[in-house]
Amino acid sequence: MRIRQTTHQVSWTERGRDESGAFTIQLILDHGAAEYIIRPTTDDVDVLGAPLARTTGAVFDLERKVLIFGDRAAA
Repeated sequence: MRIRQTTHQVSWTERGRDESGAFTIQLILDHGAAEYIIRPTTDDVDVLGAPLARTTGAVFDLERKVLIFGDRAAA
């Protein structure tokens, strides 16, 4: 299992006038050693927003592509 500590940056980009925009969540892994980009739907951003805002730590499993919220250190 390859688990990495993460920080994140959320951005929104306009695609065009009268079109839906696009969200991007940049996961910064192990303090900048690597990054992983997530392009969620608007509904998914609503779901991800609360845990991202509340947690002081999250980890990302590179093999399974799973974002895990919590305050425990990665093994």
